Amino acid sequence: MEYVLKTDRLTKEYAGRKVVDEVTLNVKRGDIYGFVGKNGAGKTTFIRMILGLTAPASGSFELLSEKDIFKARRRIGSLIESPALYSNMTALENICLLSTIIGADKSKSEDILRVVGLSDTGRKKVRDFSLGMKQRLGIALALVGDPEFIILDEPINGLDPTGIVEVRELLLKLKNDFGKTVFISSHILGELEKIATSYGIISRGKLVEEITAEELEKKCRGSTVLKTNNSEKSLKIIKDNLGIVNTEAKADGSIVIWDTVENIGMLTNELFENGITVSGISTSDNGVESYFIKKMEEG
Repeated sequence: MEYVLKTDRLTKEYAGRKVVDEVTLNVKRGDIYGFVGKNGAGKTTFIRMILGLTAPASGSFELLSEKDIFKARRRIGSLIESPALYSNMTALENICLLSTIIGADKSKSEDILRVVGLSDTGRKKVRDFSLGMKQRLGIALALVGDPEFIILDEPINGLDPTGIVEVRELLLKLKNDFGKTVFISSHILGELEKIATSYGIISRGKLVEEITAEELEKKCRGSTVLKTNNSEKSLKIIKDNLGIVNTEAKADGSIVIWDTVENIGMLTNELFENGITVSGISTSDNGVESYFIKKMEEG
């Protein structure tokens, strides 16, 4: 398994307080890695260390399996908070200028704008762009030089619903169509859930948990628990008669249906008609947002 970022107990202190506290995380190539935390949790400080904008107090990290960290950073694109744009210039002029500054191929500027959906802005000045368009242009600037790894700090913060959808679709496009690895910090949990393949949850500077989207889905799936007078027969009826296959018999005799049952009445009636007595029933719906909030409170 190839990693584009590996950190080992990375730590940053300000005034004797650890704002990033021995964070060890791993970002796999091809992931959209959601770095989740409340405002002030240490997300931006962590990113600034990776990008060389501030020095760690202790710990280490590895970028793109490259021994030379300065060389590795040339293969990274980034956007921290609000993009630095020249408002009196067009989108294309902004891209061309940055390309000139970093020595990238200017001939690819229009292709970059096409990727982010800004190829039709023509001579329109950036000062007349919507917030969503400016954010997409900021991501376009992060793509100058064709980086392998893109780091974005709160790219959907402050956007309206339309702007959020535009950025979400762009990030999926970068992963799926262009093979980019994306590290995105955010506190907007509902949006991250729609795009992230892995997560790191940070609270008060500490990494609380790393988890894949598949693992998170399993932990947060709804469930219905039944207590009956015959668990073996009940399980067979649920599977054969109702077609509910994602079930499990527990050692205490209860049956767990790993899903939210829409029609509880139909379920209990089917069991009753087949001679089964239901003595207890409970349901739970563990949402992703609730899970994240609980984890962040553990920090």
